[in-house]
Amino acid sequence: MKIRGFAAAVALAGLLLPACAEPVDGTWSFETPEDVAASPDWRPVDPERLFIFDTNKGRILIEAFPEVAPNHVAHFAAITRSGDYDGTSFHRVIDDFMAQGGDIFALKGRESGQPSVKGEFTFRRDVEKMPLEATIGPEDSAKHGYYHGVPIQTQPSFFAEMSVDGLVESSIPHCASIVSTARTSDPDSANGQFFLMRGYSPHLDRLYSSWGRVIEGQDVVMSIKTGSEQNNGSVRDPDILESARIAADLPEAERPKAYVLRTDTDTFRAALEAKGEVNICELSPVPAVILE
Repeated sequence: MKIRGFAAAVALAGLLLPACAEPVDGTWSFETPEDVAASPDWRPVDPERLFIFDTNKGRILIEAFPEVAPNHVAHFAAITRSGDYDGTSFHRVIDDFMAQGGDIFALKGRESGQPSVKGEFTFRRDVEKMPLEATIGPEDSAKHGYYHGVPIQTQPSFFAEMSVDGLVESSIPHCASIVSTARTSDPDSANGQFFLMRGYSPHLDRLYSSWGRVIEGQDVVMSIKTGSEQNNGSVRDPDILESARIAADLPEAERPKAYVLRTDTDTFRAALEAKGEVNICELSPVPAVILE
């Protein structure tokens, strides 16, 4: 079994932007897969949440977050398991924006067969059961933080005391590496098409349903062939999503095993605190280690 991703050494300094940021304490060196699994600073990814997109440019691994958008995660899992994504193209790709795929109709002359999904642009978060593990600014008043490595934007936690249901409105912002959902002008029209963020696009926040995060293969996302600016990103001779699977459906010996750096540790919190008041989408994505 091989270690991929941040295999030889993972430094927490890699979380920080700009690239000239000073290193901080927190470096991990792994020589064997057992070293990763035994490390208290890394959490395993549930294979039911791990989407495997194999493209002609390379592999993309996505961790889904049903806590945020349960209907969208179930919807995309059903389409993935149907095999309908195999052979579809990344038909609309724009630099510094996103790569859109999943147009089943263009390939097969029919839609996914799944009903459209109502928008899950935000979710109501229980600050006790789903606390932010690390925050930008004081925990009680923070508007940005991390949950299991995914960036979260939110009403401050103290709003829970004033809300009728005791919850706060939260969402996943459209940072680079986030996976979200294409739709028409109808907010409840999402179906087969998804998009992978290649840059930060705040104008999409709370208007499109984010449901996952690329944990490996963002370089592949960035390499997907871009389209014509004159045709709104439409791509001639596009790159292909050759197969889409969920790790849990593979024999255990064939599954990639993913570990994500925990964001609930003192080391991570200290590194984040050192950055001060910064937009969470200006930080590098939380790293992962892949065992295959």
